[in-house]
Amino acid sequence: MRIRKFAAIDIGSNAVRLLVNNVIEHEDKPVSFKKSALIRVPVRLGEDAFTKGEISDVSLKRLVKTMKSFDLLMQVYGVEKYMATATSALREAGNGEKVVQHVFEHSGLKIEIIDGKKEAEIIASTDLKELIKKDRSYLYVDVGGGSTEFTVFDQGKLVASKSFKIGTVRILNDLVSDDLWETVEKWIKTYLNGDSKTEIIGSGGNINKLHKMSGRKMGQPLSYIWLNAQYHFLNSMDYEDRIAELGLNQDRADVIIPAAQIFLSASKWSGAKKIHVPKIGLADGVIKTLYYQ
Repeated sequence: MRIRKFAAIDIGSNAVRLLVNNVIEHEDKPVSFKKSALIRVPVRLGEDAFTKGEISDVSLKRLVKTMKSFDLLMQVYGVEKYMATATSALREAGNGEKVVQHVFEHSGLKIEIIDGKKEAEIIASTDLKELIKKDRSYLYVDVGGGSTEFTVFDQGKLVASKSFKIGTVRILNDLVSDDLWETVEKWIKTYLNGDSKTEIIGSGGNINKLHKMSGRKMGQPLSYIWLNAQYHFLNSMDYEDRIAELGLNQDRADVIIPAAQIFLSASKWSGAKKIHVPKIGLADGVIKTLYYQ
C-alpha cells in the first residue's frame, strides 16, 4: 500500500478553501481517496469584484496571507502536488491577472483562473456517477458566491452543463436581474420536464450546512418541503440572531438565505422533491484531476 497526498485550493467569491486528500494506492484494489484536512478562510473576494470591479488592496493582502499559510500547511502535510483554481470573483475582477501574479510573487503559489465551463467539467469528474441511477434524471446544482453551475444528467449520462452569474454574494448585493432568473428557469425546463423522477444533487458550503442543520444522516436527502420551511425560518430572523442563536459563522449567516433561494428555485423549475447532499465539489474534482493526470 502507498499513501500519497494531493491538495486543492479553491479560491471562490465567498471563501478560500484548502483541501488535502490522502490517495491510497493498493496493488489489488481500486485507488481510494480520503479527505485529510479542509481549511476554510472567509476572504470575500466577490464583494470587491462584483461591486467595485476589482480586488481591493485590503482583500489582496488577506489573500496573500491565506496562500502563504496554505503553502506552509501543504509542506507540513507532505503534499506532493497541488492545484489552485479561482472562479468568478477573479474571473471578473479587472485586476484579476495582476492579483494572480502578485500572489505568486509573494507566496510562490500559482493560481489558475478557470471559466464556468471548465469549472463544471472538473465538478463532473467527481464521484457523482456513484449517486446517479439510470432510471431518473438529475440536476446537479453547485452554488457559489458569484456563480451557480447547473449540470443535467439523464439515463446516467451528462446531457448539458452551464454556468450562470447567479451567486449568493451577487444576490446579497442586488446584482441579479429578473431576466437572468427567467433565463435560468428556461434553461432548466429545456432539459427537464418537471416529472417526479427528477432529483437534485446539491453542492457548496451552504447546502452542506443546511443538511447538517436538518439533523439528517449522511446519504439522507433533504426534502423540498423541509428546505422551504427552513428558508422562511431563517429569513424571519435577524442576521445577528442567526449568529447568536443558531451558531452560524458571520460569513455564512447572510449567504445561506440566497443559497436556499437558488436551490428552491431549481427544485421548483425541475420538479425535484429531493435534494441529495454528497458533500463533494470543485476541490474534490481538482484532486481527481491532479491524480489521474
